[in-house]
Amino acid sequence: MSDPTKPPGAEPEQAAVAMDLQEEADRLQAELEEARPPHAGPISQIAAALVALAVGVFGAVGSYALGLGRLTQPGPGLWPFAISVVIIVLSAVLVVTGRGLQDTERFSRSSLLTAVGLVTLVGLAALLPVIGFEVPSLLLMFIWLRWLGKESWRSSIVISIGAVAVFYVLFVLLLQIPLPRLI
Repeated sequence: MSDPTKPPGAEPEQAAVAMDLQEEADRLQAELEEARPPHAGPISQIAAALVALAVGVFGAVGSYALGLGRLTQPGPGLWPFAISVVIIVLSAVLVVTGRGLQDTERFSRSSLLTAVGLVTLVGLAALLPVIGFEVPSLLLMFIWLRWLGKESWRSSIVISIGAVAVFYVLFVLLLQIPLPRLI
């Protein structure tokens, strides 16, 4: 029985729209599958989980050395230790279940972008005590925006300067966190 409030022929029109949406979704899914890099395999999945496990163990040992304190008076290592324990647990789960997962990609030229990100973070950590947080943070943000994010020169410069200025006001002036700084 048809609905008297709907105009005649509305149901076939809605069905046609639904079919068009389904066809578009299927086409986009096929494009994504074509663009996806090849799967690296179970050994790569397990290796990535083991690397994350090692990072978690390293973080737990380092944060324990800082001192955990008590729950009522937490030490400087409490939160890093808690996060490290979460990393260890999740990595252990991935070691056990990782063989059947299909979300690892083969290393390719684009995988180097992750290495560039890591190198720039290490550079930030090395330069921070020497020249303060302003210049290294500015360089890090600019490199990430311009070369890793493929942003324009103008937006990379403006966002980098603006973000470092906001960090300075928030952390140095308002929260009075004793960061090494140039200014």
